[in-house]
Amino acid sequence: MIQLSVLDLAYIGEGFSPADALTNALDLAQHAEAAGFTRFWLAEHHNLAGIASAATAVCICHVAGGTKTIRIGAGGIMLPNHSPMVIAEQFGTLATLFPDRIDLGLGRAPGTDQRTLRALRRGPESSENFPQDVVELQALLGSPQENQSIHAIPGEGTNVPLWILGSSLYGAQLAAMLGLPYAFASHFAPQAMMEAVSIYREQFKPSAQLSQPYVMVGCNIIVADTEDEARKLFTTSQQQFTRMVRGTRGQLPPPVDDIESFWSPIEKERVSSMLACSFYGSPSTIKGKLATLMEATKADELMVVAAIWDHQARVRSFELLAQVMD
Repeated sequence: MIQLSVLDLAYIGEGFSPADALTNALDLAQHAEAAGFTRFWLAEHHNLAGIASAATAVCICHVAGGTKTIRIGAGGIMLPNHSPMVIAEQFGTLATLFPDRIDLGLGRAPGTDQRTLRALRRGPESSENFPQDVVELQALLGSPQENQSIHAIPGEGTNVPLWILGSSLYGAQLAAMLGLPYAFASHFAPQAMMEAVSIYREQFKPSAQLSQPYVMVGCNIIVADTEDEARKLFTTSQQQFTRMVRGTRGQLPPPVDDIESFWSPIEKERVSSMLACSFYGSPSTIKGKLATLMEATKADELMVVAAIWDHQARVRSFELLAQVMD
């Protein structure tokens, strides 16, 4: 049976605050745990009015402290924004506080724009060192070596499981070379999904962490009691991506009755392409809609995103999905 997990960005909805978003993130994680989801990940983004998960390790600590069994992690940390030493210390601390429950997904993109990258005191060239930084981070989280002079305390010996995240072929090749699990960001960039998954499986080399390929695919899934309700809830994602195309990002908008009056035909085409790996429906239809994706990718795990403005509707969506897929 395919594993189900949650990717959360601690969305700040219009009319709500960052405090509301962080409270909702913990509440959603608790419901996801009760519903049987495998993991709950938070993502690093900066300088975005609608996302409260910028201090990702702090958010993970907040959520892990309020849950008991579900794995909590980063989906992901944008490693070019940080030194491997700092991330090893942060996630080593998390793994020490919450043993055998912490995951560390790593991305090569900065997760922001160039001006914000400068504010983070990092340059665009930082991404060029991504493979070396991943290996360095892995060593800092592993067993100390003889004559090693730099130690992550807490961190070393925790062997926090690493994942490579990607939306292109680059991440697939790196994950395969290092023998790490691979998560593809098809929830916003689905075009290269099938080729990336194929390359990862073909080139995979077993490692101490993983003996065979493990594929996770991200997808937007919204489930509601009726088809019409699910379709309306999905208009929040459609508005969100349209604003991204326009360069007018903001807080997460409430759903609308008529999405056609919101976007232009060109915007609709672009956004629909970005949201091609998105599914909405009632409990009676959603599993059938997901069947093609699961059959095509043979994914081991689905990482589910649900950008729903109303928190209770969002919780309900995940609960219905778990019931249907069980």
